[in-house]
Amino acid sequence: MTTSPDVLDDARKSSAPDLPSATLGGDSKRSIEQLALLLFITVPFLALLAAVPLAWGWGVSWLDLGLLVAMYYIGCHGITIGFHRYFTHGSFKAKRPLRIALAVMGSLAVEGPLVRWVADHRKHHKFSDAEGDPHSPWRFGETVPALMKGLWWAHIGWMFDEEQTPQHKYAPDLIKDPAIRAISRQFAIWTVVSLAIPPLVGGLVTMSWWGAFTAFFWGSLVRVALLHHVTWSINSICHAVGKRPFKSRDRSGNVWWLAVLSCGESWHNLHHADPTSARHGVMRGQIDSSARLIRWFEKAGWAYDVRWPSADRIAARRREEAAEAA
Repeated sequence: MTTSPDVLDDARKSSAPDLPSATLGGDSKRSIEQLALLLFITVPFLALLAAVPLAWGWGVSWLDLGLLVAMYYIGCHGITIGFHRYFTHGSFKAKRPLRIALAVMGSLAVEGPLVRWVADHRKHHKFSDAEGDPHSPWRFGETVPALMKGLWWAHIGWMFDEEQTPQHKYAPDLIKDPAIRAISRQFAIWTVVSLAIPPLVGGLVTMSWWGAFTAFFWGSLVRVALLHHVTWSINSICHAVGKRPFKSRDRSGNVWWLAVLSCGESWHNLHHADPTSARHGVMRGQIDSSARLIRWFEKAGWAYDVRWPSADRIAARRREEAAEAA
């Protein structure tokens, strides 16, 4: 398993079958959940498609754009720093207020309950690009048609699979934390909060229903769709293409043009070569805003025991041909 020893200590002690579920539906996705998932994929995506002609015809206000960017990066960093580097891989330890804040921020991204997200991702690392991986684009083979089918599966299709990752097996440490379990179970509430903040701010600032509507369109719908597809691209695109300067047992690659939008997650080859590293963009010029924020948290005393990659640690994971070329 490629998660950190700290994160998995509790997991090894007990499979904890007697603990309550951290998602309202348990490990299975009920029909109503799948219908809601389809709704939350389709509606924001249609808004994203409509965004270009609407921006061309009527423009977009600075307020709407500001709400879109602010909510996007709050949710994005909640996923990348919180759900991913902290809760899944234990790249650092966090004081209790930061732990709770990261759980809430990640929930505002509307990407599913925290514990389910973490369980799925830990399973992904255990079986990365092999049988058992929930979302490998190589699932159906290596021919062009098979890869096209696999990319669709890795990007969206896998989320509708009825076979779900057992949370008590892959995330018992989070289930045993009452506050984290509660935040995970309250995912529907955080979704409403996430979608309501932009129109509330837009309506109050402009003192109009039209201002609330346009803020909802850009700051809620378009923002959610953009963040979803960027996140899902890490599962699909970053496991199909990209440079691979580091040794990993899968096909994870670095995709530079997704770096800013993914908050540094698209430096995916290093991540799979060194999953517990707090920084993914370790080479010169590789932008990683998540690592920068973790550094600030560390300086403020909110985060500690951060697993920063040393030069020796990076060199040990480089491919021989990449090291020779350098």
